[in-house]
Amino acid sequence: MSTAPQPTLAFIGGGNMAGAIIGGLLRAGRPAASVIVVEPFEAQRAKLAAEFPGLRLLPAADASLGEAALLVWAVKPQLFAEAAAPCAGAVAGALQLSVMAGIRSDSIVAATGSPRVVRAMPNTPALIGQGIAGLFAREAVTPADKGLVEQVLAPTGQTLWVAAEADLDAVTALSGSGPAYFFYMVEAMMAAAVQLGLSAEQGRRLALATCGGAAALGLQSDESPTVLRERVTSKGGTTYAAISSLQADGVGEAVQRAVQAAARRAKELGDEFGAVAPGSGNSKT
Repeated sequence: MSTAPQPTLAFIGGGNMAGAIIGGLLRAGRPAASVIVVEPFEAQRAKLAAEFPGLRLLPAADASLGEAALLVWAVKPQLFAEAAAPCAGAVAGALQLSVMAGIRSDSIVAATGSPRVVRAMPNTPALIGQGIAGLFAREAVTPADKGLVEQVLAPTGQTLWVAAEADLDAVTALSGSGPAYFFYMVEAMMAAAVQLGLSAEQGRRLALATCGGAAALGLQSDESPTVLRERVTSKGGTTYAAISSLQADGVGEAVQRAVQAAARRAKELGDEFGAVAPGSGNSKT
């Protein structure tokens, strides 16, 4: 990161995702003093202070938020209205970046007074710099704004822009929730390993290393996942027996139904929380 003066960044909420972003930025050279974090819970502020010395930690929003060029919303969606109310007067000039699920950009515009809103749907591998975040920008967001968002999120992994805000429901279902699908599969592989006489730890190591290696191979290859799968699947062999069993059980269709269910729930959460304005409680607009 450049040694030139860095624009002030402010985070509303100091939980895991905010910590992942902040940690990556500081490791890349951003001065801690250029980052403001509003975190009402004393224990979490103490944790952040110990992990990232020099952060400007606030128990509540104050006028210093007016310094921020970029405001990152990182609170639980049900807490957005409460968190946004005291910020509204100070942040209208800032670019808004939301990593909250469900809160739609119209609500963020109404809450902050800023039309420059980017919504992001990251996932938990961001905690180790291996995530991917789907991004949507409102019309008022400039190319320079997009560049700043990409710079801020770069330490967490990859980014992918989508054209429509509704596309974030699909991103949520696929990559936002996707790590849980992966770990569910690993749990099943570990259970099978134990049934076959290996220890749970042996099963864990074998399953995680295999899945991680397969993902890395897929990312580095120009060939489709179908081709890569077929290369391992010799007719009459062990992999063929396993894939045939999965197909007979309808696992592929079940995965598709699961992702579709997650997408429907993402839309429902958007309907529930996305129309909540600060001060309105849980009423719908």
